Amino acid sequence: MPEAIIPTRKRIVDAATKLFYAEGIGRVSVDAVAEKAGLTKRTLYYHFKSKDDLIAAYLDGRDQPNLRQMAGWFDVAEGGADRKVEAIFSNLARVARHPKWKGCGFLRTAAELASMPGHPAVKVGSRHKSNFEAWLAGALSDHGVEEPQAVAREIVLLIDGSFSIMLVHRNPDYIAAAGHAAATLVRARSRNKD
Repeated sequence: MPEAIIPTRKRIVDAATKLFYAEGIGRVSVDAVAEKAGLTKRTLYYHFKSKDDLIAAYLDGRDQPNLRQMAGWFDVAEGGADRKVEAIFSNLARVARHPKWKGCGFLRTAAELASMPGHPAVKVGSRHKSNFEAWLAGALSDHGVEEPQAVAREIVLLIDGSFSIMLVHRNPDYIAAAGHAAATLVRARSRNKD
């Protein structure tokens, strides 16, 4: 789509998304985002009152696409809930093998903002993680898993833990190992044990 047709706010968020994910929020200036979007800094500030709001918009823009992607991986996987959960991890491991993969943008942003728990982006990240956990609990319940909220929380811990260790070791095998553990948790609490 030609640049002139893309709404200005979307151009700014798209530019911020590319830069913030690639380099981190602290390393990217508002000037750099404006330049990447092909706009002036003044225009950027017309649409966002601060860099903090822009960071929140960056994460907010990743929320639903990420949730749809995880749900899609779960839905298309064959087998029971254990295999469907493991498919989420398998796909994450596949994606993590891409050289441009930098980890979970929500966790990386939260880490950069650790001393600012009230930051708007931290709230967006918290909402995203809660929404994923709630969706997963519902999906697990629909597939006959006992204590779906508890299992969903344990799986979220495995996902986020594997994201964290991936940033240290850069080895997607950790995500695959977490997937095996998640599948084991699901099987242990499945009402429809095979």
